[in-house]
Amino acid sequence: MLSAVTAPLPLIAIFGPTGIGKTAVAVAVAERLRSERGEDPVAVSADALQLYRGLEILTGAASAAERERLEHRLLGILPIGGRATAGEFARLAHAEIDALVAEGRRPIVVGGTGLYLRAALADLDLRPPADPARREHYARRIAAEGAAALHAELAARDAGAADATAPTDGQRIARALELLDQGERPPAGGQLWTSHTRHPTLLVALTMDRELLYRRIDARVEAMVARGAADEVCRAHAAGASPSVRQALGFEELLRGDVAAMQLRTRRYAKRQLTWLRKLPGARHVDLTGRDPDDAARDVLGMIP
Repeated sequence: MLSAVTAPLPLIAIFGPTGIGKTAVAVAVAERLRSERGEDPVAVSADALQLYRGLEILTGAASAAERERLEHRLLGILPIGGRATAGEFARLAHAEIDALVAEGRRPIVVGGTGLYLRAALADLDLRPPADPARREHYARRIAAEGAAALHAELAARDAGAADATAPTDGQRIARALELLDQGERPPAGGQLWTSHTRHPTLLVALTMDRELLYRRIDARVEAMVARGAADEVCRAHAAGASPSVRQALGFEELLRGDVAAMQLRTRRYAKRQLTWLRKLPGARHVDLTGRDPDDAARDVLGMIP
């Protein structure tokens, strides 16, 4: 007699702006999956900066207590001087997710970086790797001239790529210029998301009243500083943090001791994230305004077949 074939468990992808409480919701969802469905889920981080060791406070990586409640993958796997591309991250994430699916464990993909969320869930239209000399050239120019100056250069060379890239995102600006130097077109806005995922996926977009989120962000930044985020940044700077690592929200601001500037930059980034996720096709929105993570987790489980 043939045994029944069990369909793979759909992935859960939890996306939301910085400071909204993605990790807390993921932990609550995992605990409900264990208690109500007998599952053994694992979180897979899709955050560009949480890949690096030594910036756990600044990047809001899952704490030791949270990781005891829910196993996390792809946190702190690279040295502070390293630099990973979205393509390299995609290979790591796909390997982790595919292995978990094969084991019958449901992956919960958690992230706030749109491109890395797509990289984890879908197949990217990958461009060739950068020439090391060109990469170093643009890293030096961004350090000397600032990201905004190179964004203006990008706009002159490829308006579509510039429109899809924030003027403060030095890493993506440099990558776009590197590709143009190699005769390649940089990805434009459509590269950031696709509805064609590698595995069936429930995409959960966390939202919140904007003013409440801004207050949470300001308080979160103050808590990070109280826990030693500035010391963490100084150690990373002294250890030769890569240009990728220096893109972390608050890195340069805390080097200058400017907490208010970090709060402002983080609020602006969260605003862009909220605008983007509200346009995500196929996303199921969960509003966290006035709700705790377990309440939100109940909604998420109700969306799972």
